[in-house]
Amino acid sequence: MNIPFLGNRHKKRGPALGAVVSARRDEGADDGRGIADLLSECDLLRSQASQEGIRLDDSMSSLEALDQLIPRWRDDEEVLPWLGNDAGLYLGTVIVRTVPGAAWEIWPNGQPVVRLASGREFDVVACGHEWAASGVPELSQLYAEVAEA
Repeated sequence: MNIPFLGNRHKKRGPALGAVVSARRDEGADDGRGIADLLSECDLLRSQASQEGIRLDDSMSSLEALDQLIPRWRDDEEVLPWLGNDAGLYLGTVIVRTVPGAAWEIWPNGQPVVRLASGREFDVVACGHEWAASGVPELSQLYAEVAEA
């Protein structure tokens, strides 16, 4: 289906995240906070959570609540990758906002990861995709492992 004002739903929507981050850097928004704000949007995940009465407040308890959701999205091949991406970005947002020394890092290929104070990098987007597809590992479990390190 290709309706001009909707775009082609079977193509990837919008530019790659790396391109958006690069554009933000070019605009002078590379103050860390601008990128963190961009990565924390997670609109699809926030919408799904809101429909289930869950408020995403960037806390460990919100990750636990997400782990308890009935995974209705797994039957929708179009939603699954987007929700996995959002889940990973939300996990990263919680880590960056609550774990001392954690910060977003953008790999040269545009992949956002969380870098811990120890220097260890954590590919939260890959973890979000695994969680969305199978529920394992749980987001709260991943957070606990990272917060402990």
